[in-house]
Formats: sequence, C-alpha cells, structure tokens
Amino acid sequence: MTHATETLILGLLAGGVYALLAAGLTLIFGVMGIINVAQGALLVLAALLTFELWRRLGLDPIAAAVVTTPVMFAVGWAIYRLFVARIRTAPVSMSVLLMFALAITIEGAMGLIWKNVFRSVTPGYFSQSFHLGAFFFPKAQVFGCLAAAVVLAGLWLLLTRSWAGRAIRAASQNPQGSALVGVDIHGVAALTFAIGVATTGAGGSILSVLYTLFPASHYLWISRLLGIVVLGGMGSLPGAVAGALILGVAEAFTATYVSTRWATAVFYVVILAILLVRPQGLMGSRLRGDVVT
Repeated sequence: MTHATETLILGLLAGGVYALLAAGLTLIFGVMGIINVAQGALLVLAALLTFELWRRLGLDPIAAAVVTTPVMFAVGWAIYRLFVARIRTAPVSMSVLLMFALAITIEGAMGLIWKNVFRSVTPGYFSQSFHLGAFFFPKAQVFGCLAAAVVLAGLWLLLTRSWAGRAIRAASQNPQGSALVGVDIHGVAALTFAIGVATTGAGGSILSVLYTLFPASHYLWISRLLGIVVLGGMGSLPGAVAGALILGVAEAFTATYVSTRWATAVFYVVILAILLVRPQGLMGSRLRGDVVT
C-alpha cells in the first residue's frame, strides 16, 4: 500500500507539470482552432535556453522561468505576426502543415546550435529528496510541480480576472458576437498565441531539470501533449489539467508495475482509445453535424 501511495503521489507531481505543458496547446486550439504541433519544439527550445542560463550564469533552472517565459512570449508573438496571421482563414490542414514545418525548422536550428546531444540541468537539489515518514519525494519533482501550479494559477487569474482574459474567453465562445461588441479578434488571437507559447518558457525550464532533452525529442513531447488534450477535450483548460493528472498517474503506475518501456506508450493508447470511444474528450463538447458550417 505504501509503495502504491508513493507511486500515486509521484504520478500527480508529474501530472501537475504535464498540465502546464498542455495548457498552452489547448488554449491556442480553444480560441483559434489551431493545433500547434510546434509546441513540443518550442518546449525543447525553452529547456535548452534554460540549460545555457544554468551553465553560463549559474541561474537556478526553475527560477530561470522568469527569463524564458517573456522570451517565449515574444517568440510566440513573432510567429503569429510573421506566419500564423497569414493563414488564419485558410483550412485547418494548412495550419497543421505550417506548424509542422515550423517544428522541423526549430529542430534544425537547435541541432546546429546544440547538436543532437542529450542535455540536462542538475542543480544542487537534483539528487535530493524530501522524507515524509516512509515516503521519499524527489525535490526536483516537488519544486517543478509547485512552480507549474503557480504558473497555472496565474494563467487562470489572467483568463478570469482581467479584461484581456475576458476578451480571450469571449472570442473562443463567440468570435462573431465578440467582434460586434468591439473586441479586436486579430489582436486577441495574437495575444492568445503568444500566451500559449509563453507557457513553454516556464514548462521548458521545469522540464530541463526533470528530463534529459535533445533537439529531436520534441516528437515525444508533442505526442504526450496531444494525448493530454485529446483526453481532456480539445480547447478545455480544466480538461487539460484533469487529463494531465490522469495520464501522469497512469504513466507512473505503468512504469512501476509493468515496464518503463510501456510508460510512454500510455499517451498513444489514450489518443486511440478516446478517439474511438469519446472523440470530444472528458470535458469537450460534441458538435452536431447538422449545424456545423
């Protein structure tokens, strides 16, 4: 029982981090209808930038989020203005192709700079744990989950307690009606995309401590994020949090009681199962085919 409880808590800690990683992806889809398959590459980019800040300046990787988050916000804003804005009215397939091309380009640039070498950040607390009775919790996972929770809380406050957040929610629910009452839909889209990418700044900084990364590993991460948002419901932020916690626990139990090789397959299995059984996800809404235009 003790071992199972510890595995459950470790799974929830991992799920908390996954929730932050998936938040930006589901936010962008919810407002813009764009599946940003470049999110994984941007996440790895933020992690490698954190690696450089730690290696060159000795900056704590989780604290480095205060640097990487605004940097990735600017990157997201630039990507929207230069590329995404040009295909906003194009079919969804065009946005997927654009984001995939962007992911490949970012991977190539990271390969030139950092090579295809595994890199990770190992601060002083990397190998330390908190002891609570019979339980042992790695400090890196605890700090990472707490940081993710703070960023998610900030994102929730932004979306629910600010005028910009209200505009984003209005645009996601009724774009035409929002435009009629004066909401700048294009400005909201740019802000949403930038915020969605900004989450990769904090997420990448946390990830750099928990996992070893190299440029091509973005394929692994985008598959995990897609599994989370498909489970939770595309466009649903609460669904992404719920899906992340569920899959974090499922991954932990699979790694502990089955095999670490099968742990990463959990996300792929979930994508297939949910698409077959409940395509709208746990908290997504099903659209009637006769009213879709």
